[in-house]
Amino acid sequence: MKLEVIKRLPPKGCGNKPPLLFVHGAFAGAWCWDEHFLPYLASQGYPAYALSLRGHGNSQGHLYTASLADYVDDVANVVDSLGLEQAPVLIGHSMGGMVVQKYIERYPVQAAVLMNSVPPNGLACSIMYMSLTDPLLLHQLSLMQNISPLFASPDAMRRALFSPGFPEEKLARFFENAQGESARISLDLLGWDLPNPFNRPKVNMLVLGAEDDAFFPPSIVKLTATAYQAQVHIFEHIAHAMMLEEDWQKVANYLVNWLDAVVVQAATDVDDEDQLVKVS
Repeated sequence: MKLEVIKRLPPKGCGNKPPLLFVHGAFAGAWCWDEHFLPYLASQGYPAYALSLRGHGNSQGHLYTASLADYVDDVANVVDSLGLEQAPVLIGHSMGGMVVQKYIERYPVQAAVLMNSVPPNGLACSIMYMSLTDPLLLHQLSLMQNISPLFASPDAMRRALFSPGFPEEKLARFFENAQGESARISLDLLGWDLPNPFNRPKVNMLVLGAEDDAFFPPSIVKLTATAYQAQVHIFEHIAHAMMLEEDWQKVANYLVNWLDAVVVQAATDVDDEDQLVKVS
């Protein structure tokens, strides 16, 4: 099964920073990362890759029966196919954040980043939150999930994903690229296949949230960070699709600074210790 991978590599001579692999959320594909994040992270010296999960974007595979475990297998297969010299940093948005959480239970990573992610206890708390704050949007998204993306109007897309001032032309482009999602995945995210609370891996993790997220408010994001003992940051005046928002660079800069300070520096410290051992 052929899976789409978009890659943006840094200029030669930019050092040996770890590779980044981005995992998209529901109804999307690798294209959502290539709008801003992949070229920007590559310009900062990071080899940047994004995959389209099976049935998404230009990837092959049957979509509507795909499980969370299938999506994890997709990520593992892409990591193997890339032939990376070091384990990647995995970065997942929304549903993709849950894919990352399940991936790190089975495979090594240098670090993980969850962006407006489904929390480790699944979608139930988000559904309850939306039923209180915007029941009409919840109903439209349910129709989109279970019947067709056409049931979500551009206005519903804006309320779900973007800040009020998001440009109309960009909203239209996103709406054109939106697609269906697996019917099985909803069941997995509601409880069929959630992360094991007794087997939370100890990895460097950053949890990012958005003040205006219609799905996962800051309170839920902070609980996710607590569950993983991770660093957390909430961006003001940004909505769910933070990688596409007008202020996307705020998020990207925060991510770069964290990667430089935590991941790259940690690898440098290990190399220095190895050199000391060899000398002694």
